[in-house]
Amino acid sequence: MDFSEILSIAGKPGLYKVVSRTKNGIIVESIIDQKRFTAFSNERISSLEEISVFTEDEDMPLKDVLKSFYEKNDGKASIDHKSDNAKLKTVFEEAVPDYDKERVYVSDIKKIIQWYNLLAEKKMLDFKEEEEKT
Repeated sequence: MDFSEILSIAGKPGLYKVVSRTKNGIIVESIIDQKRFTAFSNERISSLEEISVFTEDEDMPLKDVLKSFYEKNDGKASIDHKSDNAKLKTVFEEAVPDYDKERVYVSDIKKIIQWYNLLAEKKMLDFKEEEEKT
């Protein structure tokens, strides 16, 4: 799975797939409801490829965090992102044991779990290609 084609747009819920590029933006499609719109270059857009999580040693790419969740849950969805904060922290710590507890907030954990569940539900998590390359 190419995480550079999956985007998070600040202020908009969910994740988006890149459909096409325009002169001053990107045409994206919501993974949730498949609605398309143009995301302009002045919006804060991040691909999942460039997001990472603070750990005690060095930052861990989001791809590795999602892979850890995938392996821990056998490809199925994790707990609901609206669960109790303590439970969310426990589940996140099982997947990423050395995450920096001072710099990774509960809101970050909720967002990552929500993204994982969305990608797992839509069967967009496929780490087999990656394993074959290595």
